[in-house]
Amino acid sequence: FLAQRAKDLMRANHPFVVGEIDSEQSDWFKKYKKQENVPKAAEQLLNQRPEPNLTEGFRELFDGKTLSGWTPRGGDCEFIAEDDCIVGTCVPGSPSTYLCTYEDDFKDFVFTCEFYWEVDMNTGVMFRARVRSDKKGSEVVYGPQGEMEGFRTGRGWSGGIYGQSCGGYFYPLWLKQHSEVRAALKPDQWNRLTIQTEGDHVRSWVNGIPAAYWIDDGAYPEGFFGLQVHKGSQGKVRFRNIRVRESE
Repeated sequence: FLAQRAKDLMRANHPFVVGEIDSEQSDWFKKYKKQENVPKAAEQLLNQRPEPNLTEGFRELFDGKTLSGWTPRGGDCEFIAEDDCIVGTCVPGSPSTYLCTYEDDFKDFVFTCEFYWEVDMNTGVMFRARVRSDKKGSEVVYGPQGEMEGFRTGRGWSGGIYGQSCGGYFYPLWLKQHSEVRAALKPDQWNRLTIQTEGDHVRSWVNGIPAAYWIDDGAYPEGFFGLQVHKGSQGKVRFRNIRVRESE
């Protein structure tokens, strides 16, 4: 009760709780408004921070040559190391697949990486993620994901926070105040996603433009990172400059 009350008071006094659905997003609002995790627009906090400094204190999560330190989970889509990149390719018929760090205790951090779509597809980065088995004994990766959805839908929710296998969007980018970040993703070039976690507070940026500000209420305090290749008929994406700076 006290934790919920503190959250309610914080939101009530936050100067930027002014969410309003963008009319151009009305169809997406109708589609997702009843999902388990979806917040009320008027309660969505806005990320007002500049992107963190990305020049100092980071360590590489990818050695540029091998997939050492990583393992695929959840499906059979393909990942290879090539030309200083991790390349993820969709395999038709496979479930969504996640190339996950063996390290599974990431808590507070700034994470950043870059994406280049060779064949358009939905992708993203799981963070503070976990794994469980379903009723058939299959591996299920679940938890928050920094969405990088490509260009096909025209929705513009890259940088939003999706609850993978745990109830849908935690933070959709459908507000009027999200119009700039919805236009931040650039075709035919590298795009950058940055995620910062500070306790329950999660923020994201796309190409330096503020995106999400989500409070996770302690449900996902730590976990691993996972690079997603979404299920589908086709898709190919490159990841590079995969780095993290952890807080002490």
